[in-house]
Amino acid sequence: MARRLDSAHPGFDAAFDALLAERRGVAEDVDREAAAIVDAVRERGDAALLDYTRRFDRVALTPAQLRLSADEAASRAAEAPEAVRDALEEAAARIEAFHRRLMPADLDYRDEAGVRLGARWRPLDAVGLYVPGGTAAYPSTVLMNAIPARVAGVGRIAMVVPTPDGALDATVMAAAGIAGVTEIYRVGGAQAIAALAHGTETIAPVDKIVGPGNAWVAAAKRLVFGTVGIDMIAGPSEILVVADGANEPDWIAADLLSQAEHDGDAQAILITDDATFAARVKAAAEAHLARLPRANIAAASWQRHGAVIVLGSLDEAPPLIDRLAPEHLELAVAEPAPLADAVTSAGAIFLGRHTPEAIGDYVAGPNHVLPTARSARFSSGLSPLDFLKRTTLVGCDAASLARIGPVAVTLAEAEGLHAHALSVALRLGGGSE
Repeated sequence: MARRLDSAHPGFDAAFDALLAERRGVAEDVDREAAAIVDAVRERGDAALLDYTRRFDRVALTPAQLRLSADEAASRAAEAPEAVRDALEEAAARIEAFHRRLMPADLDYRDEAGVRLGARWRPLDAVGLYVPGGTAAYPSTVLMNAIPARVAGVGRIAMVVPTPDGALDATVMAAAGIAGVTEIYRVGGAQAIAALAHGTETIAPVDKIVGPGNAWVAAAKRLVFGTVGIDMIAGPSEILVVADGANEPDWIAADLLSQAEHDGDAQAILITDDATFAARVKAAAEAHLARLPRANIAAASWQRHGAVIVLGSLDEAPPLIDRLAPEHLELAVAEPAPLADAVTSAGAIFLGRHTPEAIGDYVAGPNHVLPTARSARFSSGLSPLDFLKRTTLVGCDAASLARIGPVAVTLAEAEGLHAHALSVALRLGGGSE
């Protein structure tokens, strides 16, 4: 059963601090094991990939079989149910429309000194997309990662996906075709991250790797950062629901379990100002768990990491929300806007009683790749900006250099960097060799 915290109790602050300090999804020895895998792939290329795929996914491949042919991918995609393909098409259209509105504009102007200043945005050349496989298929992850890259103008989108026992999910293949993925490789785990970062005989290296994965994937992403860019280190999923007593308890319970069913290390938290409602939500969660297909996973999350926080008033909620900095924040109240305005740290906010977080996972439009583990304090969800490079522009003529150059000379000399000062002073006529 999820723990309960009550702000009226003397030990509330200590209990809340303990909730914040809780570490989830941290496995011993993962970093060391991932490092060995990354080193092996960097040194042995395809041979290491094939060895690990045989060992972890129980699939024996040749180098030629690592990459799916276009015909094979299309054939498998065609096996996806028509209703699912139609849903993916509609979701993709909404995701693309939203992300196009996030595209930044170039900047080019002259300031009062006559200096030309600007910034231009250009897409990355190649991106690697990791798609999990195994306990569940995630075609929505394909859409959410690949579509912003395509909107940004990335020319090469290479997807890696594990295929345990040779299983190749039709819905994932359908999503890849819809989203504009250009290459698909049947490899997963830390070895796939290493291949994307360092390249092998079959897989050309990329500039950035995006997409969620297990602890070994996350560890590998940390290891290759610097060789390539990464989106973020994705931890276990989180949801924080702020709800008053006017909600349907079974709705809110289902919302909490929607993230708990991802992973036993996921976290679902309810904040309410109604103790009776809190008890009804907990009872509704137990009833849902008796029926859900992934009940064992959801129950493990809810029992180990779930929490119900009862406040004297929801006016107390904003500072607690900002300290939690949740990945997903539902504001299931009559007037969510004032509460949303008071929150500064959340990956995504869902407004009102009829906006469950799950609608954002699939079809609303904004990205479901969001910061976890309180990193919403300093980072944001995936967008086209993650697939763009910004380059600044500076242009001086003689007159504008004469206007601002003396400042540069003074500062360079103050720092003891006399060649810096000389390079400007020579153009101002105030220095010589």
